[in-house]
Parts: sequence; C-alpha cells; structure tokens
Amino acid sequence: MTSMGAAFLITLREGLEIAIVLAILVGYLVKTGRRDRLPSVWLGTGVAVVACVVAGVIVHLATDGLAGKGEQAVEGVLALGAAGVLTYMILWMRKNARTLGGHLRGKVDVAVTAGGLAIVAFIAVAREGFETVLFLLGAETGSSSGAQVVFGGALGLAVSIVIGMLIYFGGSRVDLRSFFRYTGLLLILFAAGLAGKAVHELRELFEIESGWFIEPMWTISSGTFATGTVYDFLKGMFGWHASPERIRVFAYFAYAVPVLWIFLRPVASTGDAVAAESAHVEDVVSDLEAAGRQ
Repeated sequence: MTSMGAAFLITLREGLEIAIVLAILVGYLVKTGRRDRLPSVWLGTGVAVVACVVAGVIVHLATDGLAGKGEQAVEGVLALGAAGVLTYMILWMRKNARTLGGHLRGKVDVAVTAGGLAIVAFIAVAREGFETVLFLLGAETGSSSGAQVVFGGALGLAVSIVIGMLIYFGGSRVDLRSFFRYTGLLLILFAAGLAGKAVHELRELFEIESGWFIEPMWTISSGTFATGTVYDFLKGMFGWHASPERIRVFAYFAYAVPVLWIFLRPVASTGDAVAAESAHVEDVVSDLEAAGRQ
C-alpha cells in the first residue's frame, strides 16, 4: 500500500472538485430553465472521462517495463511534472475558488448551443481528469504495483461520488473550505515527496554517485520507520525514506517551505476574504440543492 493512500487522497479531492464543477453547471441550467441541455453536459463529461482513462492507459503501457536510465528518466520527469501541476492546482483553487461559480456560469451563458455546452463540460472535467492521471502516474513507484494505485484511486473517487450525492440529494452543509484547506496541506507534503523523488531519479540518471550531497542525511536500519506498513505508507504519501541522500532531503524542504508559506498566508488583511470564501461554499451547496430539488 505504498502509494494507495496518496492515490486515495488525490482522487478524493479531484473527484469532489469535479462534483462541484458539475453541480455549478447543472444547477445553473436548472435554475435558468434549460434542463433540456443537461444531456449535453453529461455527454461532455462522459467523453472527458473516457479520454482521461484512455490517456492514462496509453502512458502506463508505454512506460511499463522500462528499466535502467529509461525508467529513471520517466519516473523523474513524471514526478517533477506531477509536483508542478499539483502545486499550480492547489494554489489556483486557493486563489480562484470564490469566483469559480461565476466563471463557469459565464461560460454556460456564452455556450448557447448543445455542442457548446458539451465542450464546456468536457474542458472542465478533462482538466481535473488529466491532472488526476498525471498525479496517479507520479504516485506509482517501483515498490507499489499499478493495481494498488488504481485501487486507492478508485476508492477515493467512490468516496467523492458518495459525498457529492449526499450533498446533492440531502442538501447537507459540508464545510468545503476546510476540506480543501486540509487536503491542500496534505497534497503539498505529497508534492514535496515527489520533488525529492524527482531529484533522486535524475541524480541516478546522470550518474552522480559521490559527494557530500549524495551521502545519507540519516540511516534507520530497523523499526517502524525502516520497514513495514507504516514505513510504506509514509514513503508513498510523504516521500519518507529510511536512508535518503542529503540532496533529496534538501529538495523536499526547498519545495515544501515556500509553497506552504504561500498556501497558508492570509489572502487579505481583513475578514472580507474569509466571508467571501464562505459565500462561495454556500453558493456551491445552493447550486447542488437547487438541482436536487427539481
């Protein structure tokens, strides 16, 4: 279960983001008397899901079985790319969550045709889906099978669907702001582990095998943090290692410290930002409730 926990967290968050996007689209169409256009939204969503799955399978098959420098290059680039995109996604959501609903509604108003609405839904869902595929490929490691990553991802997606349905049909008041804040923190630590992994793989690729930076920062030879289930979970989730080279540890903190500072710093000096974020959460839930009552 090395990376199962990471895959679960990734798809849980991404799945709920997709649910929110669809809730805004569906709720707005229902409120504005355009229920007949809902099939276009589901068509665009379905095509996006298929496209993401096909893309993930193609990349997995193309990279499966690689060894030596090919494996190091692919794993290093995937880890670096996943960390970069994950960081962008987390910080983008933090900055733009309050205006997401209005942005999507504006696109719905512009897309007056059924095909236009399908494209809006496709782009909105495919963006989250392709991000998820990249993150899951980055989460897969040599000590975790693809099946474990897929299982963790499927479980996270299933839970996100259940949460979305509970809100949709029950009108439950879920604190989405807190959910995205805490999962954002965990994902930043996961991305820091990816940054460390990328440096490790690229170091091996370029055969940098000696020097102070390559020596272990610490060595733990036995116990909970050296082997077993807890070790596997921490390794897959946060990039922990029983004997990491110094450059890997430095890369971890060089990423984590500034990104955590940006993520945790106040958006504004007044209470307006917090109030606006709360309003955004209520707006999303209202969309879900409005659609669910129809």
